[in-house]
Amino acid sequence: MAIDQTRTIGGDFPDDPEDLLPTDGILSLDEYLEMHAAVGHRTRYEICYRLVHGGEMSPKELEEVISIDDSTLHYHLNKLVDVGLIEKRQHTERGQDGLYTYYRATVFGEVTLSEGIDELIRGEQEFEEMYDSSTTPESES
Repeated sequence: MAIDQTRTIGGDFPDDPEDLLPTDGILSLDEYLEMHAAVGHRTRYEICYRLVHGGEMSPKELEEVISIDDSTLHYHLNKLVDVGLIEKRQHTERGQDGLYTYYRATVFGEVTLSEGIDELIRGEQEFEEMYDSSTTPESES
């Protein structure tokens, strides 16, 4: 089936998705897409979910709640840091030697989850009701 390349998008949406970006924006469309692709992986989604809804956590805390080995966790943490969904913070704690590392969600991480995937999950029941062919609205009965 051929796609009609001349079709225009109606409403408030431009023909070119790049035109959705603010003129003085700091991210490209590809960077936004990389953020969404990153949380498309179950482990990265769960890491981001924990940080958005549970606050700042250390790698050790994340290992325990997600039940994941250290090297796999750090691979996924680095991916999320690289795309800007989470940030890494290191500091020393009073009376302790060495640096301690903590991760927290960025504004982009919070929005990507709360306005994206979490919202889709919350809306699933509404979607099911809208598209369930086995039920009919009372007005049609």
